[in-house]
Amino acid sequence: MKSIFRTLFGAATAVSLLLPVVVQDAGAKGATHTVALRNEMAHQLIAQALPSTAVSPIYLYHRCWNIINQQYFDKTYGGQDWARWEHHYDTKIKNKDDAYKAIESMLASLGDPYTRFLNPEAFADETNSIKAHLFGVGIQLGMSDLKKIVVIAPIANSPASTAGVLPGDEILEVDGELVAGQPLDSVVKKIRGPINTKVTLTMLRDGKRIPIPLTRAEIPVKAVTKAVILPGNVGYIRLDSFISAKATEELKEALTKVEGADSLVLDLRNNPGGLLDNAVQIANLFLKGGVIVSTVDGGENKASTISRGQPTFEKPIVTLINGSSASASEILAGALKENDRSVLVGTKSFGKGLVQAIQKLDDGSGMNYSIAKYLTAGGNYIHKKGISPNIEVKLSDDEYKKGLGPWWIDPTFKRFNREPVDGFDIQLLAAMAEAKNEVRKAKGQPIEPFKDEEVRKQILAKLAKPVIDTKKAAQAGSEKPTGHAASDFAQPKAPGVPARN
Repeated sequence: MKSIFRTLFGAATAVSLLLPVVVQDAGAKGATHTVALRNEMAHQLIAQALPSTAVSPIYLYHRCWNIINQQYFDKTYGGQDWARWEHHYDTKIKNKDDAYKAIESMLASLGDPYTRFLNPEAFADETNSIKAHLFGVGIQLGMSDLKKIVVIAPIANSPASTAGVLPGDEILEVDGELVAGQPLDSVVKKIRGPINTKVTLTMLRDGKRIPIPLTRAEIPVKAVTKAVILPGNVGYIRLDSFISAKATEELKEALTKVEGADSLVLDLRNNPGGLLDNAVQIANLFLKGGVIVSTVDGGENKASTISRGQPTFEKPIVTLINGSSASASEILAGALKENDRSVLVGTKSFGKGLVQAIQKLDDGSGMNYSIAKYLTAGGNYIHKKGISPNIEVKLSDDEYKKGLGPWWIDPTFKRFNREPVDGFDIQLLAAMAEAKNEVRKAKGQPIEPFKDEEVRKQILAKLAKPVIDTKKAAQAGSEKPTGHAASDFAQPKAPGVPARN
């Protein structure tokens, strides 16, 4: 069980970059694709190797083959004869690049998107994310249907925010090179770089080209991105991911900020996962007992993790999920729901039920590979199925594009600096209403049904009005109203959370 507790969970398909891409994924309302340190992670255990040294390329290939042979969770290996790969490339591998390509081909044969090879750079990125290390300039980016790369927001106290980068700035050039027509991940590679190195971004703002020189730095990675008490004395905590080893401590601190609330809304929307230990420890903060999660390895050996039964928060909880709530998010949501500790509100979760290890190889590269499947607290295998909410609150594409999705995402790029109290997030409003009803139930009082259709109409009426972003206008040196127009941004439909550069 000790090794299981060091396992990581995640589901976002990503590249080794530090910027988000807005992409399509049916059922994931308001999701953004993680282009960051979290490379295609599922539930992962870090296994150590010797310090990086010069090793035989063929040795690397055979080491990977042997790891899969011994530890892969599916002993049919995707319905193939795994032995055929052992010496398949022996005469073709001449150098390290050959070995890398051969390993990638071998792993692809498993048909498992969560089992993959990591070159040294990708492996370093992934392990840095666990340590909450992120290196860049500190901006969140989105790409529109018109292929414009636009700043969602600069991260507080980052090089970008200090230099005056604003939400809505469009990136035209990176170090003098035009980025029009380039994929977002390609642009990200140009922006990324070692700490203390420089990069100049040329922005388009109010029709003017503005070059902004930046020096790359370490950006703090936060697991909890919001902890406030909302109207009706409802506590609210947004848990962005479980990837940082500090996530549990951050959640504990967040609970102290809402301890005066009558109830809690725990927002796991767009949370792709992270450390299993964080999911277990956070579940322990809320549960009085019961199973949290079980794992089943390739030998069909089952191990269950039981709650300590010493919760620090015992008030009513409502948990928000959507199609981008994955892996560790599903572990926590499942544990809370199936132990009758929380009502789930939103849409069906992603459905990631496999456990991966991340193995460091001798040359500094690494490999993610599936070592087990997990079962929720109720013994359910949710892979490719997801967890259904108790109260479903769907969003149409049109509603999402108009801004009824998660409060921190504005597809119109017209209302920056949004907050959960703004009243546009229909799922959050439904969760708040349910949280208040849970308090009423505990007191034996009649509940007040959430008037979904009426509230949606009210939100759409507010969103139809012109908006002035006074904070942005003041920073830009001018104040002028900006209409709330139809967005050229497609509704995101892939698991993930905004990542940072």
